[in-house]
Amino acid sequence: MIQLAKLLETLTLNAFIALGVILGGALVGSLGAVFYGQSPGHIIIELAGKLKIWALVAAMGGTFDTLRAIEAGFLGLQVNTVIKQLLLILSSFIGAHAGYLLLVYLAGGKFK
Repeated sequence: MIQLAKLLETLTLNAFIALGVILGGALVGSLGAVFYGQSPGHIIIELAGKLKIWALVAAMGGTFDTLRAIEAGFLGLQVNTVIKQLLLILSSFIGAHAGYLLLVYLAGGKFK
């Protein structure tokens, strides 16, 4: 039961870390557009799309540990390890995509 609570805590943290990377990176990055007279709304959407993969990597703390754990899980037939790592990747993706959708909605853009 304690392991499940710890896993849920980690999944939640990963989702919000990825969300924060998208929101912070796109909003602060779009300030550069203001200095050059470009539309910050367009730049926010563009940056949010480009930052999604980096938000996943940042939330997971580096991809090599995750890939090693998945490899060890497959080779050692440890299904729990593989499922846990896939859930961590999924939660990071959900957080990153939620941040992207939020910024697209706020900037008045179209969803891709």
